[in-house]
Order: sequence, then structure tokens, then C-alpha cells
Amino acid sequence: MPELPEVHALVTDLGARLIGHTVKRLDLVSFAALKTFDPPASTLAGRTVTAVARHGKYLDLVFGDSDAGEELHLVMHLARAGWVRWREAAPAVGKRPGAGPLAARLVMVGDADLAEDAGIDVTEYGTKKSLAIWVVRRPQDVPGLASLGPDPLANNFTLEHFRAILAAQGRAQIKGVLRSQSVIAGIGNAYSDEILHAAKMSPFKPAAMAPDDSGRLYDAMQETLRAAVARADGLAASELKAEKKSNLQVHGRNGQLCPVCGDTVRQVIYADSTFQYCPTCQTGGKPLADRVLSRLLK
Repeated sequence: MPELPEVHALVTDLGARLIGHTVKRLDLVSFAALKTFDPPASTLAGRTVTAVARHGKYLDLVFGDSDAGEELHLVMHLARAGWVRWREAAPAVGKRPGAGPLAARLVMVGDADLAEDAGIDVTEYGTKKSLAIWVVRRPQDVPGLASLGPDPLANNFTLEHFRAILAAQGRAQIKGVLRSQSVIAGIGNAYSDEILHAAKMSPFKPAAMAPDDSGRLYDAMQETLRAAVARADGLAASELKAEKKSNLQVHGRNGQLCPVCGDTVRQVIYADSTFQYCPTCQTGGKPLADRVLSRLLK
């Protein structure tokens, strides 16, 4: 799933390609992906891309209209298996809409700097389709976006702010707190694993923690996310997945050796997700039981 660093890099990449260029049309191939009907997707035709932005894990393409003076936003949540790919030209859409991974295609008008029919493909692989697209007048019209928590890389996201968030979460497990988009926006399963590993902290530790622990966790969060942003920034969309995977320390590395201590990375499996951790680095060498309400094995 694309998380804050990857969406940040997509903003940079797509902004450089799209800003100042005009939309020819938006093709909806997977009609279930579009979650809005007013304004209609057809109203994007003829508009100019004025900005590309990020809200947590949401990607926001902004379109201006010099005549009406009204902005429109194409907001996307790429979910678990969604992605955005740049195309120099748009091939014909297949005869069976929705049968393949293509969910939507934004086609641009050609000009001196852009080939005719260049644009982006929005894809989603797998049988479980969760990718969502909205065409709205304001980003806040997207339900999930309206309830987002603060951005952890914002200038006003201070240690004091973070400690207040943790205190309000009480006994909730820190792994779930870091992943909750209504609490902190942009961190998903992978980077929460990486942050907790860097902080040498158990995923099951209660959120309300001692000041030394919260300070260590805050520093790990800032360093992990900012390093990932720095590595990804400037990369093309096609390179981001490989870059992310190659730099993960524990996430997705079950059974491999921890690069910090050499212990074997383990995982906990939930009904619809898994997380990975290092026992030596994070839990005093004790394995975590593999069930939702587990604590450290005695």
C-alpha cells in the first residue's frame, strides 16, 4: 500500500509532468472506483492542472477553470493494491471494462511539451477492489479525508503534540495508533513496522507511555519518514515500489535476519493483515503470540 513517502514522491513526479497542461478526458474503466457523481467526471475535460497535493495517503490533482473560477479536485486513495503510472500515449481501452487492472485513465491534450494522449493510468491488481476516486469541489468533501488526523511531517507536529495524541489513546496498542488515519495521517502497515523497529518498541506497547519512550518514538518516526521521503523524492512512479521494498528493515522480511542485531524477524498474522518485528530489538527477545489480543508470552 502506498504510504506517506510514496504518495509524497508521486506528488513531485506527477506535478512536474502535469501542472500547466490541459485535460482531454477522464476515462473510467472500473465504474465502481468512482465514488461521486456531482460534479460529473466529464467536467474535467478542458481544465488545466494547477497543482498536485497530498493529504495523508490521498493523492489530490487540482484543476482550475478560468471561466467559472471554480476549482475541481480529482482525489484518489490507492488502497492496498492501487498505483499510478505515467504513459506517454494512451492505448485503446480493452473491450471488457473492469476485467484487467486498469481502473481509470487521465488523458491530456498534446502541446509543445507533452505528447498527444499522454497521461496517467490508475491501476489496481487483485480480486479485492478497494481503490477509490472522487471528483469534488473541495478535498474536504471526501469523507475519509475530512476526518484525517494531523500530518506527522507538518511543522506544527511537535513532540508535545505527539505526546498529547498518545495520552488521549490511553491503553490502545501503539501499532494500531500509528496506523489509524484519524489519529495520525499517512502511516500504514509498513512504516509503522519500521518506526517501531527503529524505536526498539513492541507493537503491543500501550500508547500512553513514559516521556523517554514517547521521545524515542517521535524521533524514530521523524527519522524513518523523512529518510524515506528523501530516498523517494525525485524518483519516477515506476521506481517507487522497488525503492521502498529495498530499504525496509523488518516489514515483509519474516524469517530473514534483522539487519541490526541478526535475530530472525517474526510476524503476527491478523484476519486481514500481518506485521513484522524483531524480538531482540523490540520485545526483549520474547516472541509475540499470533492473535489479535496477544501480549508478550510469559
